[in-house]
Amino acid sequence: MLDVDVVALNNAGKNTSSNFDNAVATKKIKKNSLYYTYVSGQAWRYWWREALKLNHGWDLSPVTRESKIAFTDAEPVTYADDDVFGYMKAAKDVVRDDEGNPVLDSKGKEKKEDVTVTRVSPLKNSAIVSVASVNTVENWSSMARQEGDSVPYSREEYSAIMKGMFSLDLFQVGTFASYNKTGFKNLTDKLKEEALKSGASLIDDPFVKGKNGEPQKLVRLSKDIRIKRITDTILALKTISGGAMQTNNMADVTPKFIVLASTVSGNHPFSHIVKSDGIRNEKALLNLTGLKEVLTDYKDQFIGEVFIGKRSGFMDEYNEELKALESEFPNVKVLSVNQAIDKYCEQVKSQVQ
Repeated sequence: MLDVDVVALNNAGKNTSSNFDNAVATKKIKKNSLYYTYVSGQAWRYWWREALKLNHGWDLSPVTRESKIAFTDAEPVTYADDDVFGYMKAAKDVVRDDEGNPVLDSKGKEKKEDVTVTRVSPLKNSAIVSVASVNTVENWSSMARQEGDSVPYSREEYSAIMKGMFSLDLFQVGTFASYNKTGFKNLTDKLKEEALKSGASLIDDPFVKGKNGEPQKLVRLSKDIRIKRITDTILALKTISGGAMQTNNMADVTPKFIVLASTVSGNHPFSHIVKSDGIRNEKALLNLTGLKEVLTDYKDQFIGEVFIGKRSGFMDEYNEELKALESEFPNVKVLSVNQAIDKYCEQVKSQVQ
């Protein structure tokens, strides 16, 4: 959960309902006749990538623009963001001989081979949506430092407690398929060879078999590399920043409340542990009954401890009830946000195979 005041975190272009020509709308969505502000999943991922680049030294994959498409280098062995955030690259390369010279066809033209690769992102995230309904306000401003008339403009602003979900597939990070099946070919044959030469290994795919009934092979990076990419991704939440209009509407978008747990499935059970008050639908509440229900119903799904982090000053009225969870559920630890992230990252190191 985030707690932000007077922000415009993700804008939606021209505000057609404004009387001003230069008016910018914020992103919002309607549900049950009420409006909720939100940050798109794509914007959140952009913030996340930038935090990894700036604070964890990630060298981001270069982006190539061709006509109406754009793609990264799609080299997940070299670039951690290609590995964690996924990619799609549809391309053809010139076929070359052992000496690196282009191979020509019968008409004297260079032969080309399909080198299309795709990767479903191991990191998945929702949009970040206000927990309670929000009435945005239009902030009128003007540029008046020049001679002549001032130039008016406006933007939509709001204060809100917001929630979002994410998951990271621990098995998939640093593990790549190269067999020719739609959606599964993460590496070209060339990249596969380079990865194996640089220390990667082959493992059996536990789910996919070839025509001979034998498991397909996956290329897997070393354990140290995979652990670093996993922990960097989660640690970046401590320093993540972003949002539109930061010059005048800067906000802290690091988590103020977080739950971190490893599960045996990709299911996300914590989606409804916060709610609005249900009366005027204007106040965000912790759903402690729902949280206890999840901890009970999914106890067989959790691996290790469940870490709950809360920033002091945020929803302090729940402090005693949250701390009491440690007595009721031995696998629950209630800490500060950064402590919860650090402790979970220590735990996850032992969960990476």
